[in-house]
Amino acid sequence: MTVTPIEKANGRAEPRFDPRALAEAEAIRKQADADAEAKRIEAEAKADAERIRAAEEAEKQRIANERARMKLEKEQADHAAYLAKKAADEAKANAEKEKAEQAEADQAAEEAAQAEEQKRTENLWKWGARAIYLVGLIIAAPVQFLAFWDPQRPFLVAAPALLEGLALVLAAGAAWAVAHRRDVLPYRIGIMLGALIAAGINLWHGLADEAIGLNAGLIGAIASLGGPIVLMTYEHGIAQQADGIPSARERRAAKRAKKEADDAREKARAEKKAAEATAAAEKAAAEKRAQEEQSRRDTDRKQHHPEVWDVADAMRSARGSQYVTEQIWGEAWRRVTGCKDVGITPDIEARTRAAQAAMEMGGSAPIKGSFSLVDSHRPARAKKDPDAPDGRRNNGGTPPRRRPGDAPPPSPIARTQARLERTAEQTSKESK
Repeated sequence: MTVTPIEKANGRAEPRFDPRALAEAEAIRKQADADAEAKRIEAEAKADAERIRAAEEAEKQRIANERARMKLEKEQADHAAYLAKKAADEAKANAEKEKAEQAEADQAAEEAAQAEEQKRTENLWKWGARAIYLVGLIIAAPVQFLAFWDPQRPFLVAAPALLEGLALVLAAGAAWAVAHRRDVLPYRIGIMLGALIAAGINLWHGLADEAIGLNAGLIGAIASLGGPIVLMTYEHGIAQQADGIPSARERRAAKRAKKEADDAREKARAEKKAAEATAAAEKAAAEKRAQEEQSRRDTDRKQHHPEVWDVADAMRSARGSQYVTEQIWGEAWRRVTGCKDVGITPDIEARTRAAQAAMEMGGSAPIKGSFSLVDSHRPARAKKDPDAPDGRRNNGGTPPRRRPGDAPPPSPIARTQARLERTAEQTSKESK
């Protein structure tokens, strides 16, 4: 404030106030208040921005920690699942290994038991056949000794040894032939001839000599035949086993397996033929449907787009195609209409662009009326009465000078919105 003494009254100088200086001082004070308010608002905005940034950083850190925790939990769960799967696989592998070992052990035990049983039965059969031969020899030899005994010709006592020994020696020869994989048929013929001769002699002497009798002769004949036949049967089985000749049971099993395999192959061939027939029927049906669909498309296009159809048909004929394919139709449509999209004509394209332009114009035009947002950040001014006198007439028509505070301040909502926008802009700059 400036005080200027301008005159003296009653011996004292009376101060006189300068209105301009007073107005300037008031303007400076208001400017200082406005600057202080602006700095306060700026400080509040910075503090709010800092709080927002800190909250955002905290939220980001929380989300990052949560993601890290979830990732760790997922990895732990995956690792636990992997360990569980690995343990299950190992347990399964061990179980399968134990099962295979147990199966192998069972099979080995079964094979050993079967081999032992085969060995036992073979020994039983071998010694049984030899025992029967020995028993037959014990029965038949005395009959023959009685038949050939002659005091006048004592050398004939060796005849029973010749007859019975002939079959025995030939049986040994048959065993040798089996062991050396030779033909045993001659030995078998010899065994049977020797056994028949000895049996005939025993029977004849039983009938002719009352001292021997029919019973003894008949039993001697049976004994002479039975022992060699049993021994020859044993050697025959051994020979078949050595030669790998299958038994009747094995032949029946092989025949049954072959029949089952043939039935399976026949069934597979029948199923294959049925599948091929089904596939052929489905293919024929699909081709028929495709032909019907192609015919429908051709008829529809020829009816509604004759110009394009003529060009497409000409292109089809030139390219040697059986039908008007989608590629040919698209190229013909572009050459006739100029549009790449099939189904779009220049008229449709023009109407589309006009509608898009109208929509764009309607979306960018300013809003008038009650929905207008112009000057909405300031409170509405009170309307002046049209009959009220003009205040400017009191100062000669000069408009009054505008000073800080004359205009109504922005609303609290507008200030908050501006502060948030400045904070967001500052945060984006700092983040960049």
